[in-house]
Amino acid sequence: MSDTDELIRRYEERLAALEDRLNRMETGQRSGPASPQVRGGLRLGVDVGGTFTDLLLIDPASGGQMTAKVPSTPEDSSIGVLNGIEKICAQNGIKPSDIGEVMHGTTVATNAVLTGSGALVGLVTTKGYKDVLQIARSFVPGGLGGWVIWNKRPPLAPLELTVEADERMGADGQVVVPLDEEAVRASLQTLFDSGIEALTVALFNAYTNDAHELRIAQIAREMAPHIPVSTSAAIMPEMFEYERTETTVVNSYVRPVVSRYIDNLRSELTSRMGDVNLQILRSDGGLSSAQGAMDQPVNLLMSGPAGGVSGALWVAGGGGFENLLTFDMGGTSTDVALIEKGIARTRRETKVGDVTVRAPSIDVRSVGAGGGSIAYVPELTKALRVGPQSAGAVPGPAAYQKGGEEPTVTDANVVLGYLPANAQLGGDMAISRDLAATAVQKIADALGVDLETAAEGIIRIVNENMTGALRLVSVEQGYDPRDFALIGFGGAGPLHVNALAKLVQSWPAIVPPGPGVLCAYGDATTRLRNETSQTFVSRVSHTSDTEVRQMLETLRDTAGEALSAEGVLASDQETFYQIDIRYRGQGTSLPIDIAPADFAEVGLAGLGKRFDDEHAQLFTFALEAEHEIVGLRAVVQGPDAGRVGQTKAAGGADPGGAKVKSTRIFESGAWHEAGIYDRSKLKPGNRISGPAIVTEMDSTCVILPAHVGVVDSVGNILIWPEGDPRATVATR
Repeated sequence: MSDTDELIRRYEERLAALEDRLNRMETGQRSGPASPQVRGGLRLGVDVGGTFTDLLLIDPASGGQMTAKVPSTPEDSSIGVLNGIEKICAQNGIKPSDIGEVMHGTTVATNAVLTGSGALVGLVTTKGYKDVLQIARSFVPGGLGGWVIWNKRPPLAPLELTVEADERMGADGQVVVPLDEEAVRASLQTLFDSGIEALTVALFNAYTNDAHELRIAQIAREMAPHIPVSTSAAIMPEMFEYERTETTVVNSYVRPVVSRYIDNLRSELTSRMGDVNLQILRSDGGLSSAQGAMDQPVNLLMSGPAGGVSGALWVAGGGGFENLLTFDMGGTSTDVALIEKGIARTRRETKVGDVTVRAPSIDVRSVGAGGGSIAYVPELTKALRVGPQSAGAVPGPAAYQKGGEEPTVTDANVVLGYLPANAQLGGDMAISRDLAATAVQKIADALGVDLETAAEGIIRIVNENMTGALRLVSVEQGYDPRDFALIGFGGAGPLHVNALAKLVQSWPAIVPPGPGVLCAYGDATTRLRNETSQTFVSRVSHTSDTEVRQMLETLRDTAGEALSAEGVLASDQETFYQIDIRYRGQGTSLPIDIAPADFAEVGLAGLGKRFDDEHAQLFTFALEAEHEIVGLRAVVQGPDAGRVGQTKAAGGADPGGAKVKSTRIFESGAWHEAGIYDRSKLKPGNRISGPAIVTEMDSTCVILPAHVGVVDSVGNILIWPEGDPRATVATR
């Protein structure tokens, strides 16, 4: 087949698909799985963490919300998901078939990269570019002597499984060297005989014309239909040969394991629920169809943490907060991110371990600090350390009574009284103070201090570790944390958010309703999302507003096709553009977001001003040099899911109706009398003077001495320093 024939074939396929969608729209049908916005039934958000799997079920009709937590099953996370669905249905007397949509944040792709358990990948490159992954970029992590101790990771597509195709595309998209198909067949057969489990095709300049990539992929599918094929122009249609190849190889590396997981989960859900629509959370905070996630799993590497940021934005936005530092503390790790003016900061690169790919993701930074982080005292230094080792879900902290014996952050919280011994994790998991004290006593004996001092030392160290992560997304990005509120969630986040707010001076410290399942809430309320991009290198002076706008609109139409296939009408789609800009002569660029209407108003001149401001924000200076466009991108989202939730009548300042009992907590070297409050009984306007503990099914919130918690109109607890004039405002 000639290049011209191939292009005609592709055009006819797209035309046929378009005609089919139009016919279905005319007859009132949808051409693909229903989206959350057009399908009835309950919506279920599921987030799989290292320790617990969280579920949140939303009834769009009534605004009712139901939550559940079950232990995660690291051997197969789908087991935990199915266990959670069974539990939440049984607790609320509903049938699984009543659930119409399942939105799932998953770490399957992440874990495959971190554990090296992905597929054996074969790679096809252009002749002369066989070493593209080995050459890579000249970067060595660490200080000046980092290369001394750095062990370079072998490429995910080994050199011995890399073959060259005799072909060449020019930078203008014209064929320079025709594809030698017979040689390609012989090379592919060699790869298949070697036992590869996935194939990547990444040819030079394929982003300008992918006809050769498509032809090689077609040949590969004819020869080995069971081998999944990823082409670089489909995954990342942009220049930079190494980044494009690496990203596509990673896509191939995780594709079989992700596909098996999603396909098996979808089958199990269908058998239990009937016609259920499964969607997967992307790294950038949007939703992907199950099939889209299986085809391009490289977009799922930060799927898990993205759910928490989406949920925090959703909940805090309802309370009037647009500038946020998010703090998601689970059992194994803590994830932090920054939200400015209601938009989470994103980055064009996603890094997992020492693997970096060109895929959009919310700018989440993680540290190995969670409720299950193990405290220890090295024999050599005799200095207390906390994490990154974790007790995980099995055996878990000693307080869980599952056989754990090592002292953890959770055990320290129990000893200090922050986590009352009568609290129940996940609604039905009792904890033991005696077992927690026995574990923490090991630290006390090693340091020669009393039990409480050892426990407080553990908490202070883990808080400092998490403060460092918050500085990464704020101070080191040119932001003052004092200009942001701090929202804490996850199972352990509300226990520490007050202390962290003191350290970074971010007020108020916000504890949302259902903080332990907020990631699942983010999964359930986020929107379908798709994007397309193209490389366009031009000085601003050498192009025009009209030329750039026309290219962006073409990208918008292409990106919208996938959402139309999911049942989202074009009138319900929302678009924003992203233009990569740099100063002429620079090697790196910054992505600048702009709405279509704004671009029509300010044009390239206004875009350049935004770039200068962003450059000054990050690097403290801007140059007089000419601006140069590097790439164009259109991001299309489905409609907002609509805010749901049951509102409560406002109450007075006195929270006495919610007080359950009194207790004691240890803080700053002394015991303090504290009240325990049932969050389900708190009302908007209530003021809770610290020290206090607020309990609910999925989490426990600590309000420290000399602080006050105010319940706002949407149920958030806003923690302020005592005497702060802003603490008098109960609702926003």
